[in-house]
Amino acid sequence: MVDGLRLGIDTGGTFTDAVLCREDGAVFRTAKALTTKHDLTIGIGKAIAAIMEPDGEEAVPAEAIRLVSISTTLATNAVVESHGQPVCLIMIGETEAALDRGGLRQALGSDPVIFIAGGHGSNGDEATPLDMAAVEAALESHAGKVSAFAVSAHFGSRNPAHEQRVRDAVLKLTGRPVTCGHELSANLDMPRRALTAVLNARLIPLISDLIEAVTGLLAQRGITAPLMVVKGDGSLISAETARYRPVETVLSGPAASVVGARHLSGQDDLIVVDMGGTTTDIALLRGGRPKLDMDGANVSGWRTMVEAIAVHTVGLGGDSEIRLDDEKRLIAGPRRAVPLSLLAHEYAHVVPALKEQAARAYEKTYDGRFAIRQRRLGEGAARLSASEQRIWDKLADGPVDLETLLSDRAPEQPLRRLVDRGLVAISAFTPSDGAHVLGLHHAWNTEAAMLGARIWARKEIRSGKPVAKDEREFAQTVFDLVIEQAGEALVMAVLDAEGMAAPGRLGTLTRRLLSAAFSSSTNPAQRSELQVDLRFRTPVAGIGAPAATYYPAFGQRTGTQIVLPPHADVSNAVGAVAGGVMQTVRILISAPNEFVYRVHLPDGLKDHPSFEVAAQVAEEQAKALAHRQAAEAGAASVHVECSRDDRFVKQMGGRDLFVESTVTAIATGRPSLG
Repeated sequence: MVDGLRLGIDTGGTFTDAVLCREDGAVFRTAKALTTKHDLTIGIGKAIAAIMEPDGEEAVPAEAIRLVSISTTLATNAVVESHGQPVCLIMIGETEAALDRGGLRQALGSDPVIFIAGGHGSNGDEATPLDMAAVEAALESHAGKVSAFAVSAHFGSRNPAHEQRVRDAVLKLTGRPVTCGHELSANLDMPRRALTAVLNARLIPLISDLIEAVTGLLAQRGITAPLMVVKGDGSLISAETARYRPVETVLSGPAASVVGARHLSGQDDLIVVDMGGTTTDIALLRGGRPKLDMDGANVSGWRTMVEAIAVHTVGLGGDSEIRLDDEKRLIAGPRRAVPLSLLAHEYAHVVPALKEQAARAYEKTYDGRFAIRQRRLGEGAARLSASEQRIWDKLADGPVDLETLLSDRAPEQPLRRLVDRGLVAISAFTPSDGAHVLGLHHAWNTEAAMLGARIWARKEIRSGKPVAKDEREFAQTVFDLVIEQAGEALVMAVLDAEGMAAPGRLGTLTRRLLSAAFSSSTNPAQRSELQVDLRFRTPVAGIGAPAATYYPAFGQRTGTQIVLPPHADVSNAVGAVAGGVMQTVRILISAPNEFVYRVHLPDGLKDHPSFEVAAQVAEEQAKALAHRQAAEAGAASVHVECSRDDRFVKQMGGRDLFVESTVTAIATGRPSLG
């Protein structure tokens, strides 16, 4: 009988993967199921059942499982696609001008923001008293309209007192989840700290649904092993920690894939490309360690203040929606769509609807597009408007084509809001459909993919000509498009990592040269007179289900070594059980006055007359807090290392003047096994 197994689960936007690893790290068994966003327990349950009780193989007893760990792309995908429940941001000691920094206004969208008098100075002294009456009025006004609150105060990382008072009021008066900026980062830059708090508040329902789903399914099977979640830096945290700090799981998927890629390939130097259903995540592995971005996770332009793997994420995957941009150029992504082939695989009435659309002699705006419920409303969700409710009700029995859904002249905005909240998904033609047309995939309904390609082939691009002459040519065009966009993302990721370019800043000439390098040599009509040779010195590891479809062709076109490790399609799930626990605590020491050294602790400020005493207190507190956090995160046999970074400036006469010091404690340990 097998024993000492670790169960890794990855719930992605399209597939839910499961893997069982032995104590020595060897893969024992893998399984895959479709992710069911409307009810996560369905897809997770099928994946767990397939791996615990596979057909024709020995069942695994519950007591053999010693650890369960989840890697998830759900948080990353929600940020990329701007999905999530509405939140209210409370900004203390700031004005509306702060919204124009760090992309905060764009991130908030239509969500409310309240400005409250209060805040502290750079040394942690109160600058303005907190207006609690205004706080209580704001909570009364918005509690019924949002699912959570985010709180960020001026210099809240130097003194969290005002954020803590508002947090307590939110919990007492509304009972809604609340996230404070100081809980997520001790760094300055209030707008970015507010952005991180907003994203965290938005993600709480999403990650809570995932954790509750897994917890319930494990309990049904009698599995009592500890449950953990992968953080964005590749380390693990307990499920309970992830519930209130879900933003730390942003980039959990790519972080786990890098850990898994090294584990599966045995190579220490790789460019790891994880192509999933929604995103392509690119990270560098050097000397067996993933490169971390100390400035915070960067996803689709949102720069959080949570330390994570240095990853270049683009909205490109097997389920990226194929569309025409404003200039009628064919592009893939960044929004995800349910593939037509998958929708038809699950709902029989989709193919007849596509046949009717394809048989028409003329094109309609919404041809080849459907809507389907994606998630349940949930008790804590904000209420739907009347127009949103009408659309929601029409989708009660399954997917509806957009022409029918919007036939009563209903505006498209309510549908878009439901999509933005992650409640409804759009189904349209995707690269996965193109792969079915080309015979590269066979898992779903190929007829639906063919019909979708036929509808698309007759659309006009900016030249005024049809996109393609037939279904197969259109599918090949989509295949080549994915390779070009993936190649461009790979180039940008490497240049960005080397400090040579900022993401998204490729000029027209550069794009054309890259297009020539990645284009198919088998299509003379689209071949450039330029022959551009481009290759990467470091091997490229293709990870994720679609990688085997696209990256071998990319390697052939560029002469780049492509590594497809065994079990690469479940690398995230492998990485979920291959990592350890790590918690980092930083405590600042400042000098507000001469001979006064202030230690900025999470529970308040402590002043000391000498730097030596202040440093000792800071180190003791940092070590204790890091040890406690690691234990709470699920670590066993915790080891803590501490360092100090002192900053001085030279004065006239050569005397050093103390500016500030940062004490950093890092606690590590293997996950505690059941």
